Amino acid sequence: QVQLVESGGGLVQAGGSLRLSCAASGSIFSITAMGWYRQAPGKQRDVVAVVTRSGNTMYADSVKGRFTISRDNAKNTLYLQMHSLKPEDTAVYYCNYYVRARDYWGQGTQVTVSS
Repeated sequence: QVQLVESGGGLVQAGGSLRLSCAASGSIFSITAMGWYRQAPGKQRDVVAVVTRSGNTMYADSVKGRFTISRDNAKNTLYLQMHSLKPEDTAVYYCNYYVRARDYWGQGTQVTVSS
């Protein structure tokens, strides 16, 4: 089992920045990929950014150049640094670990960007 706990969400004005954190615990070995997803009200959950075991990263087009995904292996923590936030970035952000062919999700953290 893998447990994920997100933090760092909140209310920010457009153009501002936030950093999300995802602390992992449990059987966190043989990780294939880690990522951030978001879900706005009435919409499906979409990928925001992913980093693979080898360090390759992928970003949704809508966040390229503004968001950066990173990880601290020593702390078992995944980060999402978000800059130049826009109202359309408002959503619940979820951390995801894909471990040994299973998806694990955190409880989500709310990010609200006011115009």
